[in-house]
Amino acid sequence: MKSSELDYELPPELIAQRPLERRDHSRLLVYERTAGAVRHRRFDELPEELAPETLTVVNDTRVLPARLRLERPGGGEAEVLLLERVGQNGLWEGLARPSRKLRAGQRLGPVELVEPLGEGRWRLRLEGEPAGEAPLPPYIREPLADSERYQTVYAESEGSAAAPTAGLHFTPEVLARLDVERVTLHVGLDTFRPVSVDDLAEHELHSERYEVSARAWERIRAASRVLAVGTTTVRVLESLARGAPLAGRTELFVVPGFEFRRVDALLTNFHLPRSTLLALVMAFAGVEQTRRLYRLAIAERYRFYSFGDAMLVL
Repeated sequence: MKSSELDYELPPELIAQRPLERRDHSRLLVYERTAGAVRHRRFDELPEELAPETLTVVNDTRVLPARLRLERPGGGEAEVLLLERVGQNGLWEGLARPSRKLRAGQRLGPVELVEPLGEGRWRLRLEGEPAGEAPLPPYIREPLADSERYQTVYAESEGSAAAPTAGLHFTPEVLARLDVERVTLHVGLDTFRPVSVDDLAEHELHSERYEVSARAWERIRAASRVLAVGTTTVRVLESLARGAPLAGRTELFVVPGFEFRRVDALLTNFHLPRSTLLALVMAFAGVEQTRRLYRLAIAERYRFYSFGDAMLVL
């Protein structure tokens, strides 16, 4: 697949800058693959769209307060975005900028730069626990009044550099009407990194840590129908369906032509052009069908990206 096939034009005013006052009042575009039918619903109507035997699987990762605004030795601003804890003694991998002005051994407040890894990545040492801001994506230009709005209501296992955004729509009331199971995948920024190569097969997707309990996997494996909430949940379930262990790292790259072995339905947000997330949606819903749905969502003025509306593919 050529990366240019992941392009589309989005009016900038459709990029959601803030969450809705009530999470489950976002819009829900429903696409039924077998019939080709499309319905426009509200998110709190999700349970009515699912077959009674559906098991809804969510990713319960929690986003780290990972954006640290710091000062360079001698003055000048610096910023560190923590990506993943990589060892004992406070070692992390992160992004630091302005990278060209930074050197190994420098101290930036509680951060010591240990080793450059290329492309703005650093191995670093952090004193104490992360105590920064929510790492909002760069296309969100407005400050977030309540950092909990960039967490799902079921977030539990801290470790992500970005939110699994399909889950941001759920409220306790909606969850209470569903049969829910949990998995954990800690989201790294590489998932959202734009594809810069011409051929999608040449794009390198870095691995991400996941964990699933034996009890949860037994329920998921035995379920007659599974709804995956978000692309991160898809990657976990389809990795396990291919024999991966219950805990580890996955670098599964889902592109059109992929055979889905455990996911029967997908709940997802509307994704950036030239993203691996959009490629995964195209793999599940069909390339041309996804393009048609995105054109419809734009025409109907759906809200896009992290704080935007949702799409259900049945």
